[in-house]
Amino acid sequence: MSFGGKLAHRQLGETDLHLPTLGIGGAMFGGLFATAPRRVSMSTIDRAIAAGVTYFDTAPYYGLGRSERVIGDGIRRHPHILSTKVGRVLVPGMAENAATMGWPDPLPFHPFFDYSYDGIMRSYEASMHRTGLDKLEILLVHDIGEVTHGPEANAKHMQDLKGGIKALQELKATGAISAMGLGVNETAICMELMQQADWDVFLLAGRYTLLEQESLGDLLPACLARKTSIVLGGPFNSGILVGGETWNYQTAPQDILTRVTALKATCTEFGVELPAAALQFPLAHPAVTSVIPGMRNPVELEGIIRWISASIPQEFWQALKDKELLHPDAPTPLGNPYYEQEMDDA
Repeated sequence: MSFGGKLAHRQLGETDLHLPTLGIGGAMFGGLFATAPRRVSMSTIDRAIAAGVTYFDTAPYYGLGRSERVIGDGIRRHPHILSTKVGRVLVPGMAENAATMGWPDPLPFHPFFDYSYDGIMRSYEASMHRTGLDKLEILLVHDIGEVTHGPEANAKHMQDLKGGIKALQELKATGAISAMGLGVNETAICMELMQQADWDVFLLAGRYTLLEQESLGDLLPACLARKTSIVLGGPFNSGILVGGETWNYQTAPQDILTRVTALKATCTEFGVELPAAALQFPLAHPAVTSVIPGMRNPVELEGIIRWISASIPQEFWQALKDKELLHPDAPTPLGNPYYEQEMDDA
């Protein structure tokens, strides 16, 4: 699979890691909402690596171990960067409610939350075994915050996380990991925890997209000041920006549908594919290092490569601002600095 160019790379925080501007979110390889045949997942991973997409994100929660296992098998013999998550520990025994979690074909484990020192260390060691790798480059605290837990339970988890942060700092100091961060769906917890540790990266799902730019006012400038990188998950807001009907994993409300209709109309006016704009827009902000959409198969991978490598005229972005479809202060791409086109020798 050749795409006539290569992905640009950006430094992650102040670490020695440099991530490609496009990575892969691994929830689909865990079978999110639909069974993920192993051979299809492995073929997708092989083709992604061949195309220069060498950054993968996963979590114990994705398929209750299935995603970590598949991705580990797929990347083991190739140069790669992997992020996985801590905060949920898997214990043997089939989770009776796995399907309601979104995993129709999970491995036989069930998860429980543990953000303590021992919980983070236990989760890290288990991920090493499931992936079969000799190093996990990035560890992210998964789903801490009131959105997931509610105020009362989150207060308890935040107390436990004081020990968990020490575990992450020890793992980084010894070289067991190269970077530590959060993997969350909300900005408030990033702002709060920014005061408690030096984080290299926040993997933020869906909170800086064509549909949501509130983080321009607080989180993104704070990340620039502290040299904390953003990896943007969910650039399609769970599907609505790539032809789907869901927004943040629920039926899209009318105001979102109206906004998407207006975005599509402007895309048609300028000959731009909406998913291409959705992938490229977040990367214009200097705090954003990489975007990591999910994908199920090589066909979806090929589409994503096409979108990240597309040329989008500057007039398109200005039109979005003129129509008040983008925040007036949102940085917009100048050309395509995310994908370096190969030049002819002549």
